[in-house]
Amino acid sequence: MAVTMRMTRTGSRNNPSFRIVVTDSRYPRDGRFLETIGTYEPAKSPATVQIDADRVDYWRSKGATMSETVSQLVKRNAKAVAETK
Repeated sequence: MAVTMRMTRTGSRNNPSFRIVVTDSRYPRDGRFLETIGTYEPAKSPATVQIDADRVDYWRSKGATMSETVSQLVKRNAKAVAETK
C-alpha cells in the first residue's frame, strides 16, 4: 500500500478549505483516508495552516510520501512555528 499525505477539498463553492490527510494513493481525492493531520484555509486573510508535526514525522517514518503542495505547507508551517518560539 502506497501511503501519501495530500489535501482533500472541503468548503463551499468559491470558498475553498482543505484537510491535509494521510491516505492510500489509489483512493480518489475526496475518498477514504487513514487520518486527518491538518487543515489549510486559503480564503482567509492571511491564509491559515494548522499541521500536527508529530503525526507528519510519524507517517514519514512509516514511509509515507507528501504531495508537492503538502510539502510546501509543512515547510511554511515549520518556519512559522520556529518564528513564534
